[in-house]
Amino acid sequence: MNADDLIFTVQPGGCLQGEARVPGDKSISHRSIMLGALAEGTTTVSGFLEGEDSLATLRAFQAMGVDIEGPRDGKVVIHGVGMHGLHAPAADLDLGNSGTSMRLLAGLLAGQAFDTCLTGDASLSKRPMARVTKPLAEMGARVETAADGTPPLRVHGGQPLHGIDYVMPVASAQVKSCLLLAGMYADGQTCVTEPAPTRDHTERMLAGFGYPVERDGARVCIQGGGALTATQIDVPADISSAAFFLVGASIATGSDLTLRHVGINPTRIGVLNILRDMGADIELSNERTVGGEPVADMRVRAAALRGIRIPEDQVPLAIDEFPALFVAAACAEGETVLTGARELRVKESDRIQVMADGLVALGADARPTEDGMILRGGTLHGGEVHAHGDHRIAMAFAMAALRADGPVVIHDCANVNTSFPGFVDLAGRLGLAIAAGD
Repeated sequence: MNADDLIFTVQPGGCLQGEARVPGDKSISHRSIMLGALAEGTTTVSGFLEGEDSLATLRAFQAMGVDIEGPRDGKVVIHGVGMHGLHAPAADLDLGNSGTSMRLLAGLLAGQAFDTCLTGDASLSKRPMARVTKPLAEMGARVETAADGTPPLRVHGGQPLHGIDYVMPVASAQVKSCLLLAGMYADGQTCVTEPAPTRDHTERMLAGFGYPVERDGARVCIQGGGALTATQIDVPADISSAAFFLVGASIATGSDLTLRHVGINPTRIGVLNILRDMGADIELSNERTVGGEPVADMRVRAAALRGIRIPEDQVPLAIDEFPALFVAAACAEGETVLTGARELRVKESDRIQVMADGLVALGADARPTEDGMILRGGTLHGGEVHAHGDHRIAMAFAMAALRADGPVVIHDCANVNTSFPGFVDLAGRLGLAIAAGD
């Protein structure tokens, strides 16, 4: 165990009750900073996620000369510098654990006049970047990686970019967004076609900032040379963070929990669809649109879950929620089969292997496959598991303790702050017997 290992110790049993608003959506928080910085005028953001990943994006733009006030209680004020107002940072931009920051910034910075170097922590430094650097090269960008296609990324400015028509081999919102951001600086039109729907926050927010985006089925196009106009953004609560509580309340007898103002963007509700297919009791109310994004309140009550074969068309819509869904499957009656999720192997950790190892350590029948997992529901025991610095793994195993017959001890949980600051306090208030320490 290393000196900075943060350990969650969760006592078995209990249920989740009450109501809460989980932190703001991380994807939307990132994009609000990026587009607000490039806009003409002052953009105000409320509900901003004050997690390490979003703050890494905020600090990067401050390092490039953008005046950003906050965050204070989720409010951020961004004084935009316009499309060509960024300045070369004095040092490398350290993006911590945030793959979203690195991949989206690679596209945005490819169109600037100056050079930048993007670095990250040990986990981010192992993540594949060729998926963005190769299509950027087709647009005329010069982005260098380490020999194996991983960070650091050296983005050479001053390169004339031209639009391309790119068919993505793998569904990825980060790749799509990277190319659209580069496309704002390219000569002509840039089009991206995705093999399956992915989150569309970039397209929605570009339109909200007054930048035209054309959508035709699976194809999205943007014309270079436009401008962004400052706006107001109210960031919905993050469905990826809500997912842990949706699963926890579903599996723990006696649970009755309401989550407020949760984003229900149709490209993000795979977790909702999958849990409902498994028999979860989740009601939506107060559905409305805020700043172009649909939101709702969610009430979830305990239910007897059953194993299912997860539809492959739901996988891209739930890609970040599978650690939580694996816990649901381990508590469901019968067998759950996931296929078509190879992307999980190149997240903050190899989420297929790490979740399988941890669930087996807790007594579950979990068999990893190349592109998914086969899980048979049963009794969970107490035990020790390792999150491998992956925030979503740590929070998923915390919820598993609700159905365990002994304490669950989770190692290497410090990165929970990348997406969910205050998780331990909120989970404790809602009924999870959780403590953090080293």
